[in-house]
Amino acid sequence: MTDIVSPVQGVVVSKAPERRDIGLKGRYAAERRFRAYGIAAISFGLIFLAILLTSVISKGYTAFQQTAITLPIEFSEKTIDPNNKRATDPSVLIAANYPVLIRDAMIKALNLNASSRPDVRDATAMISKGAPIQLRDMVAADPSLIGKTVNVTLLADANIDSAHKGQIDLKVDEKNRKVNDKQVGWMNQLAASGTLHKQFNTGLFVNGNSSRPEAAGLGVALIGSLYLMLIVLALALPIGVAASIYLEEFAPKNKLTDLIEVNINNLAAVPSIVYGLLGLAVFINFAGLPRSASLVGGLVLSLMTLPTIIIATRAALRAVPPSIRAAALGLGASKMQMVFHHVLPLAMPGILTGTIIGLAHALGETAPLLLIGMVAFVANAPATPMDPSTALPVQVYMWANEAERAFVERTSGAIIVLLLFLIVMNFGAILLRRRFERRW
Repeated sequence: MTDIVSPVQGVVVSKAPERRDIGLKGRYAAERRFRAYGIAAISFGLIFLAILLTSVISKGYTAFQQTAITLPIEFSEKTIDPNNKRATDPSVLIAANYPVLIRDAMIKALNLNASSRPDVRDATAMISKGAPIQLRDMVAADPSLIGKTVNVTLLADANIDSAHKGQIDLKVDEKNRKVNDKQVGWMNQLAASGTLHKQFNTGLFVNGNSSRPEAAGLGVALIGSLYLMLIVLALALPIGVAASIYLEEFAPKNKLTDLIEVNINNLAAVPSIVYGLLGLAVFINFAGLPRSASLVGGLVLSLMTLPTIIIATRAALRAVPPSIRAAALGLGASKMQMVFHHVLPLAMPGILTGTIIGLAHALGETAPLLLIGMVAFVANAPATPMDPSTALPVQVYMWANEAERAFVERTSGAIIVLLLFLIVMNFGAILLRRRFERRW
């Protein structure tokens, strides 16, 4: 310890610089450690996020392209309508042997010997099994095609699609892969001539579910998810906001309201599968609503989203300064006018943000939808919320359980679409907050 004479006061001041320096160094070291811990935590999170996104995108980006084969299809009248009965019996166009048209086109494209049945069978297997249905629909829509030769783009089989995209190791022994050496040679031959090519996979967004990977799509799941979000928005938002306004602005502060508030907070932490059990018991078993319907899914997700919206709305209402309320009441406004003309508009950014976050949470839920039957195989798009449908997360779950190799690509592609929806919804929440936010 040293004594220092102050030049201003002229008195002796006793100081302990060594001890004070040790204290400052300790505080600075603790601050540096805290910053290091925070940076490490953020870094770990970003690393795992990068690993997740890299894994999903690397496996799923190819799902947005589909291998197709363009062939000159001869719509032979001898094959489709040999007795010329289509004028009196249009059903002959539906029952025609369209696989023969594809077989003949492949024989000509590859210069095969028609009498070699194994070669013809392997060549025809390169085309999707849904191609005859495509030809049937073309002829049914335009019977004038009969007797003409038209270039038609047909989907390649899922195994050919995977091989063309490099997802099958062609160096493996032929017995251990689903594409044989002849098909690989034909694939390269057709690709060199431009007959076999890649195109944007529009079917991923418009087709329904299918047991054939090349024909499976998210069309039904997208429409079902849209119905779900509309139902949740129409039910959860007004009910949640109304309940929040009453509890925050009008309800008396007593043990009953305290109990309600505690239970709302508890409901926000209840596992989502419990809401699925509730929906199964109330909406399906008791109310008799149809299973797999978007209406039931929307009701279940509305119950699950309500606590989130109520909590966010109450927090937004509390954030409005009390001076706004006092000023409105002081100028003669009623309590109803004060809430709806002044407090609610100022709390709108927080309300909208909480609502969109709740909707995004509901969009990604799978467990409650599985319990109410939305895991059903649905090939046709639902016309109304009462029709059977599925949703994006459920479709991901269903494709992940498929045994076909090509469904791995479809699963990752569906995850990418779901992540894009979630990113758009969260980005919309940020924009709404910035658009309506006001600083006091």
